[in-house]
Amino acid sequence: MDNINPVIINLLNNRGIVSENDIAEFLSAKPQKTYDPFLLLNMEDGVDLILRTIEKGEKICIYGDYDADGITSTSLMMKALSHLTDNVDYYIPSRFDEGYGLNMSAIEKIYNDGVGLIITVDCGSVSHAEVEYAKSLGIKVIITDHHNITDVIADCIVINPKQPDCEYPFKQLAGVGVAFKLVQALQRESDLPKSVLKELLDLVAIGTIADVVPLVDENRTLVKYGLNELNKLERKGLKALVGAIYKRSEEITSENVAYIIAPHLNAVGRMLSADVAVELLISEDEVIISENVNKLIESNNERKRIQEKIYIDCEEIVEKHLSDKKFFLICVPDAHEGITGIVAGNIKEKYNRPTVVMTKSGVHHKGTGRSIKAINLYELLNNFKELFVKFGGHSGACGFSMQEENLQALKRGLEEKANEMYEAHPEMFEEQFDFDMEITGQDVTILLGELVSSLAPFGHQNEKPIFCIKNVTISNVSFMGNEGTHLRFTSNCNDGTLLQCVLFQKAKDYQEIVMSGEPVNLFGSIEVSTWNETKRIQFITLKITSCENQE
Repeated sequence: MDNINPVIINLLNNRGIVSENDIAEFLSAKPQKTYDPFLLLNMEDGVDLILRTIEKGEKICIYGDYDADGITSTSLMMKALSHLTDNVDYYIPSRFDEGYGLNMSAIEKIYNDGVGLIITVDCGSVSHAEVEYAKSLGIKVIITDHHNITDVIADCIVINPKQPDCEYPFKQLAGVGVAFKLVQALQRESDLPKSVLKELLDLVAIGTIADVVPLVDENRTLVKYGLNELNKLERKGLKALVGAIYKRSEEITSENVAYIIAPHLNAVGRMLSADVAVELLISEDEVIISENVNKLIESNNERKRIQEKIYIDCEEIVEKHLSDKKFFLICVPDAHEGITGIVAGNIKEKYNRPTVVMTKSGVHHKGTGRSIKAINLYELLNNFKELFVKFGGHSGACGFSMQEENLQALKRGLEEKANEMYEAHPEMFEEQFDFDMEITGQDVTILLGELVSSLAPFGHQNEKPIFCIKNVTISNVSFMGNEGTHLRFTSNCNDGTLLQCVLFQKAKDYQEIVMSGEPVNLFGSIEVSTWNETKRIQFITLKITSCENQE
């Protein structure tokens, strides 16, 4: 403890990591925090059923979801079971024609394909009616999932750390994490080599990061080892994808997964078919891999183009009709339903209001919502569950479908509830910008930057540390980018330190305060970069405030 930088100790303490053992575990290059897969309720029964099914020669179908967590979960189970049987296939429903989770028509197709066992990944915990239908056809079902149990639980073997009576010590696994625990248990019971587990960790890291589950405890262990495997690029499909979309030579970080790799996997599920991404991840055929890499890139480019148009349409509606509202319900009937969630998130970020974007989908209207930090969107929308045909989600994000005739009732109800919340607690709707601690210019060193990097992988509940440096003056300002959207400048700290700073995307927002010459407060993160074998430190600025605003 004595040899650890006090800034790092303070950061960890502020995040609830206090004991010497926990600090050592958190900073370790080889963390050990993981748990026996058989602590998961029904794991033993699930493993026995899978091995019996394989022994009988019956066909197994992996049933997944169309997002990055579901795609990696499906790929992981396909690769793992291929070591035990050739009689395995997968099914991912269409986002547009079938929607999330198990559905009757898919089960009928799977039955007609001669399947004896369905193993779901990242879905299915409350698919009670669908499981009963599968059972009536003689199909056995194992559910592996990580979502909250909000309805009647399926009557089959359910492996989900959040289900009642499950004593698994860590409840926040992603869908791919639960699938991996099943493979761990299978490996142990079937005497597969441990190398089978190691070769799957890259998929576990991608799915866990993409699903924005807390990067703490066992998730941190899985992602840390998974990123090590990912950087080896031994999976042919990932090697080809990374080579095509990731131009930097540095190691792949959790941020690169979240903002570069995962969006490409998600895009193909939004724009085309998630099967393309699964085939990329499980195939050894270089022709198939090359074709699917191109499809992922094309899908992501198309996603960005459509996203920009929908965002502009939504922004116009907000400015004209909703700017005084505390909750934004934005109806864009012809919007691409695979993109509305991203746009809702972007509108939420700009205006700091919980936002739902509605679009027409067949006979129903579909809504996708994102919420600000202080408001639980699931609880808020749950007040109107009788208006929905389907509804699900969590505090930060929700989705639902409904009849058009219920739209006005939902709009009125949400406005009333949001106004009540505002009157009782107006601070809930104020923009929140949290930082970890205040430091001086002299604290910003290459050594500290490298120590901060040791806190990675960064993600939900382990965000990259944000520091505040107060009372600095700015000089040597230069605008960067085609439209001057970025800033580079020097901060003259009150302890005499000169600090090189960069601010991305928001140059216009901060142009006036930067050029004023007045003392300011900087908020941002520390980054060490290497150029021609020379290390440099810079302060990645996220926010600038006047010294009069002592946040």
